[in-house]
Amino acid sequence: MHVELVPPTTRVGFMGPHGTFTEQALLSQPDLAAADVQPFDSIPDVLDALITETVDMAFVPIENAIEGAVNVTQDSLAFDLDLGIQREVVLDVQLNLLALPGTRLDDIHTVVSFPVAVAQCRAFLRDRLPDAEIQAATSTAEAARQVGEQELAGVATISNPLAAELYGLDAVAEAIEDHVGNQTRFLLLAREGIPAATGHDKTSVVVFQKANEPGSLLAILHEFAARNIDLTRLESRPTRRVLGDYCFLLDFEGHIGDEVVSDCLRDLKMKQGNVKFLGSYPAAGGEGDQVRRDSSATWRERLTASASGRWCLAQFPEIRRGISFPVSLKNNRSVFGSL
Repeated sequence: MHVELVPPTTRVGFMGPHGTFTEQALLSQPDLAAADVQPFDSIPDVLDALITETVDMAFVPIENAIEGAVNVTQDSLAFDLDLGIQREVVLDVQLNLLALPGTRLDDIHTVVSFPVAVAQCRAFLRDRLPDAEIQAATSTAEAARQVGEQELAGVATISNPLAAELYGLDAVAEAIEDHVGNQTRFLLLAREGIPAATGHDKTSVVVFQKANEPGSLLAILHEFAARNIDLTRLESRPTRRVLGDYCFLLDFEGHIGDEVVSDCLRDLKMKQGNVKFLGSYPAAGGEGDQVRRDSSATWRERLTASASGRWCLAQFPEIRRGISFPVSLKNNRSVFGSL
């Protein structure tokens, strides 16, 4: 799989300060690590910097295996901004309880961290620090910076080993997340451009329902099932227009350059009316080229079979939709036409 590399002169914004999981994920990509990386205070600040051309690319979290979607990111992409996804990065996340050197668990009366990180450690906090006050910070690294630079005794933060090293903290407890296999997914965004297909790609779209009616979601999903396209993510979000009106954010295997994917999106747009394309980009993980070829072949076979079936039904309408016509009509081929 060949991924287009980012030139070293590229300005890449990420959610700071230094030491966030976002920076850790960014540094896992050699080309991004060699770029001109710039920290910002929050996800909206990073995205605003991209829109105003303060940076050339933005690197932001989109979902976590435990807590689900990062709504500020996905809502910005779905409703507010026209940006293109260039790459995804998946990071294995280990959450540690950090404090000033020499701090014991019994000494901690306050825990400050990013709310998403706190939510991933509910069981540990409930069982081991039931009386601790929980305070919110703009990021896990910002919380670590506050504890370290202000030398806050009795205050702990939930963060990563990189933040501990940067801000002179020790791990009071390690791997305190509630579930094993914790991962966070990040997106590299740009103002324009679609990366070339690699054979192991994902596509992300937002589908707005033409009408909120029974079976509308089923109709959307049918377009993918009929073509053997594997959905990797499905989220519903309120459209902000009226209570009860939802759109659907979908990630699925394949690239817009694949015939089966472009055909699917064409039909979705024709039937639903409004489909927002967020990008086709290299997927994280192992190779998927053979899977995509198999899916395309299956789709072609089904398309051929479907066309043959429609031709047969056109020739013998008495079997259409399982309807049983009167014998007098069945015996009169002139009513329906003949072979």
